[in-house]
Amino acid sequence: MEGLLQCSANYVPLSPISFLERSAKVYRDRTSVVYGSVKYTWGETHTRCVKLASALTQLGISRGDVSGWGLVSGREQDNVEWRLELLNMVATLAPNIPAMQELHFAVPMAGAVLCTLNTRLDSAMISVLLKHSEAKAIFVDYQLLEIAQGALDLLASTETKLPILVSILEFDDGSSPTIGTTNTYKYERLLSSGHNDFVIRRPNTEWDPISINYTSGTTSQPKGVVYNHRGAYLNSIATFLLHGMAAMPVYLWTVPMFHCNGWCIIWGLAALGGTNICLRRVFPKDIFDGIALHKVTHMGGAPTVLNMIANSPLSDQRPLSHKVEIMTGGAPPPPQILYKMEELGFRVSHLYGLTETYGPGTHCSWKPEWDSLPPDERLKLKTRQGVHHLGLEEVDVRDSATMESVPADGKTMGEVMFRGNTVMSGYYKDLKSTEEAFRDGWFRSGDLAVKHPDGYIEVKDRLKDVIISGGENISTVEVETVVYSHPAVLEAAVVARPDNHWGQTPCAFVKLKEGFNVDAEEIIKFCRDHLPHYMAPRTVIFDDLPRTSTGKVQKFILREKAKALGSLS
Repeated sequence: MEGLLQCSANYVPLSPISFLERSAKVYRDRTSVVYGSVKYTWGETHTRCVKLASALTQLGISRGDVSGWGLVSGREQDNVEWRLELLNMVATLAPNIPAMQELHFAVPMAGAVLCTLNTRLDSAMISVLLKHSEAKAIFVDYQLLEIAQGALDLLASTETKLPILVSILEFDDGSSPTIGTTNTYKYERLLSSGHNDFVIRRPNTEWDPISINYTSGTTSQPKGVVYNHRGAYLNSIATFLLHGMAAMPVYLWTVPMFHCNGWCIIWGLAALGGTNICLRRVFPKDIFDGIALHKVTHMGGAPTVLNMIANSPLSDQRPLSHKVEIMTGGAPPPPQILYKMEELGFRVSHLYGLTETYGPGTHCSWKPEWDSLPPDERLKLKTRQGVHHLGLEEVDVRDSATMESVPADGKTMGEVMFRGNTVMSGYYKDLKSTEEAFRDGWFRSGDLAVKHPDGYIEVKDRLKDVIISGGENISTVEVETVVYSHPAVLEAAVVARPDNHWGQTPCAFVKLKEGFNVDAEEIIKFCRDHLPHYMAPRTVIFDDLPRTSTGKVQKFILREKAKALGSLS
């Protein structure tokens, strides 16, 4: 259209880096980070991030040639992978400490790409991910140095070029030498070597990668999910809106910062001038103490965190002087846990998403008229996954084969599918998997759900977790909800056990609350009293549930255990 001009006056690529730049001006003297006796303001955090970005570039870690990275359609895969190899990746292996918050800004400010690694992985898997990501440096918390060194030793045996190791010490006055004899640095000393006047290297385009998050690997080899600056910017805003955050919230970190970049809240808090209350460990006493000491307004966590809080000893609990907003996601939270959390003084909201959707993608947006419903009905509504947030274009439940949208009857199941700006750019160095995930123009989640008449979706199961017994589909989520409602049950997970007659039957893995003693028959009878008989477990095994560090039950392990039991009939 004549008379229009796109230029630096009216167009800047969206990037969460801008949140920090603004907070340094608007919230300069407000507290940004608290960790024990450590406390920074937003002005100080900005300065530290600028200096750290400067130090990274002095190490040779800067912007790679990523032009055209996202234009994979029609290109040869080898050509795409050649371009990807030019990315400068910086890995982290650390809990929720101030350095993790700073690295989320400093690494992209240097023009590099952040790769946050799961802190519960072993040396072997860390070495695999370092090799795949080709990280140029890895920042490691002092408690995880042994695991990191084991990974580097494994890499050395494959003649792979080793990344620079930067150790993050709990108490570091910056006086120790910068460089060790084995290409190692110490965090504070490295940061102090940077320059205050460093010019931030903003992305060339919004499509430039900002981070890579490896999937949890609950079912297969982890994939590297690539986030871009635009998606990170938009999902940060969408997520703090889901949280109902106003200016200057106080956020307690119980969501791992390495997981989907802390659900993108780690960037969003800068936009609001919020305060990051960092926790090295997630224990109920630390959570209650942190809320009381810092007047925490918001927090988040998987249902396993809610379960931990709800079933914590009375000696660990403290009465809350105000409502604390807590966002949960990962698996549908049992209504019993939601009720207990509300009793303790928390207001629980429910979100849903995947690593591939930058974390949160949908939200059970609450309607005021639901407040007057009976408790059971109200809590059942709260476990729905809801509707897509503002950063997404659309979420739908569709037939995986025909791509037809399922009727909004609350019964017909289909696959949850996403499309929009907060869906990943793709899987790093895996064009085949990217194209499969985006087949027919939607991101396929692998989750089965129904769509209710009001448009809210409700996830019923993972495609691979559905139990088919005598030709009937059984939702493990529905069975688990009933098992959870038994007063003796602390945790539960249901998988398929092979059966020569029925094909498959439900097998429940149960962890009991301390002081309770019930047998399998009692659990089975309880379920038969509350479910159609074909849905009730025929096998109950009492054991701890294997989980990822983000709280997801590793059902592939339980499926193998159930398979090893053989057929009941």
